Amino acid sequence: MSEDIAQDSAGFAVRARIDTTTPHSARFWNYFVGGKDNYEVDREIGEQIKGIFPGLVDVALTSRRFLGRAVRHLAGEQGIRQFLDVGTGLPTADNTHQVAQQVAPDARIVYVDNDPIVLTHAQALLTSTPEGETAYLDADLYDPEAVLRAAAETLDLSRPVALMILNTLGHVADYERARDLVRRLMAGLAPGSYLVISDSTATSEGMIAASDAYNSSGAVPYYVRDVEEIAGFFEGLELVEPGVVRVPEWRPDAAAAGGDESVDAYCGVGRKV
Repeated sequence: MSEDIAQDSAGFAVRARIDTTTPHSARFWNYFVGGKDNYEVDREIGEQIKGIFPGLVDVALTSRRFLGRAVRHLAGEQGIRQFLDVGTGLPTADNTHQVAQQVAPDARIVYVDNDPIVLTHAQALLTSTPEGETAYLDADLYDPEAVLRAAAETLDLSRPVALMILNTLGHVADYERARDLVRRLMAGLAPGSYLVISDSTATSEGMIAASDAYNSSGAVPYYVRDVEEIAGFFEGLELVEPGVVRVPEWRPDAAAAGGDESVDAYCGVGRKV
């Protein structure tokens, strides 16, 4: 079988795994940030949730901006040149590799997801500056050691890495299991590495109602957590100022200044010492 035929067959197998009859978190989030990679079923639940809690749009947009600020801080001020982005989601504008390589053209980025929707769009993520490298892994958050082994083909894990887990840990129903997955990933990274997390939080009745409606739609559930639980992911790490805060409040730039204090999503950046 030729390489082209093998790739076509693999692509068909991936597309066959895609269910367009139920909402999907990556497509749903893509719709909320203004993307085009979504289906009617995603837009329908999106509009329903906007009616319940319009503030979820602000959560999506401000979370995306936090990604940019965190990556620029780590690449620009902390000298990080390696990024491991777990739970990639669908590519939009200002993806991790784009932001990092604007600051440091030699940055190396590995994206990790095991979702067929994301896999079909992986080529959009596999661009890079000549000096750096971008790779995509079809791998599972629930097997951290396998993620690290595969990432080591692109990243030098003996040197600091920024582990990005954005709007993903809410899909892990059991909190202690989620903490264990984070600990196991960080255990495989060198001192001086960073953990970057953001997730929606149970900080308003509207967000809780939106989460309940989404989880009743047939999509893979996403559980909003207390702020203290978000902070718990950083246990044993040295938190970067200003600590665990609402996403618009983490080192806001001019574009984020005056961010909405009602945004129900918290974030943080922690350093492994």
